[in-house]
Amino acid sequence: MLTLPDDLRGAFKDPMGPVYTDTERLLSDAGDPIVAVGDVVAYHLRVAGRDPDVAVIDGKTEREAVSDEIAAVLADDDRRIEVTNDPATLSASMLEALAEAVADPDPVVIYVTGEEDLATVPALLVAPEGASVVYGQPGEGMVLVDVTAASKREARELLGKLEGDTAAALAALGVE
Repeated sequence: MLTLPDDLRGAFKDPMGPVYTDTERLLSDAGDPIVAVGDVVAYHLRVAGRDPDVAVIDGKTEREAVSDEIAAVLADDDRRIEVTNDPATLSASMLEALAEAVADPDPVVIYVTGEEDLATVPALLVAPEGASVVYGQPGEGMVLVDVTAASKREARELLGKLEGDTAAALAALGVE
């Protein structure tokens, strides 16, 4: 549905919020609900006793399979939605799954065949204000993004820079 052009890859590298290495501190600053994008982030939240309301995982970290310990902790899923999402893209199934998962009052894991890296942007659009989206910043820690009118605007601008049908993507998310 949407593809990240090569010339925009740098725009998605800078953290969209503060970077944490202490999960407890991150959780004390986080809103509710929490959307976690990435296996290692979801793992750290679960180990700290806070199951993310939505976890978007792909069984990998930095394009390598996660450790057996991380895989075991993440295997304990309440509800699981499986989607296919190629690298550097946002598929219709990913967008629809995010909208469905955020609307579910129970925890949901979205398991991605492919790559989940760009899911942060639509997660910000579909999560309610007051929520938090947490994602991994390779080699640095976990980025906490508060869902506010401003972060939603920034996410919408980033989504609009991707190649493809932005209107259809917003419709798949249930966002105007």
